[in-house]
Amino acid sequence: MKNNTVYQFKISLCKIEPTIWRRIQVPEKYSFWDLHVAIQDVMGWLDYHLHAFRFRPKHKKNKIEIGIPVDDFGTDAVIAGWDVPVRTYFTEPGQIIPYLYDFGDSWNHEILFEGILLKTKGEKYPKCLDGERACPPEDCGGISGYYRFISVLKGPKNNEYKEYVSWLKGHAINYFPYDPDAFTPNNVHFDDPNQRWKKAFS
Repeated sequence: MKNNTVYQFKISLCKIEPTIWRRIQVPEKYSFWDLHVAIQDVMGWLDYHLHAFRFRPKHKKNKIEIGIPVDDFGTDAVIAGWDVPVRTYFTEPGQIIPYLYDFGDSWNHEILFEGILLKTKGEKYPKCLDGERACPPEDCGGISGYYRFISVLKGPKNNEYKEYVSWLKGHAINYFPYDPDAFTPNNVHFDDPNQRWKKAFS
């Protein structure tokens, strides 16, 4: 049977104003691992750190965590994201499931499930529909580090300006010049989640 529908989500990075957000559509067959990869790609993260979907399923007493099982990490069992289809827990438009990326910098996201739609003939999925503002640079130090970073970049006469620029240029990707307001949906490239899994775990 063909998969003729897509799931639409709005992803918002929490506690940063103006909001950094994206709207995407993904195939209905996607797992939570696949969704994680799409979130990383559309937001602009580099997938260098652990992630987790932590929430309490409807009509359940206890919270669950879906992500990457790691021995001796944390006290609760982590369910492997590649084993769980998104349709298992995203069942009603309006649902919000939190997504945490980088347990050190603690980038919290809200994943809003906007609905199920028919695929558009000729379109490729996943697809970025819209969004605003650039993703913070990877490993910039969380929310407080991001605001400090933005403040320093506004003033070339700041004593730390050259240090920050050097860090941006020497990053895994060259972030310089960094424009916090820049985002172009058509520039988003989505990796194959199966290839990402093989790269991460082979």
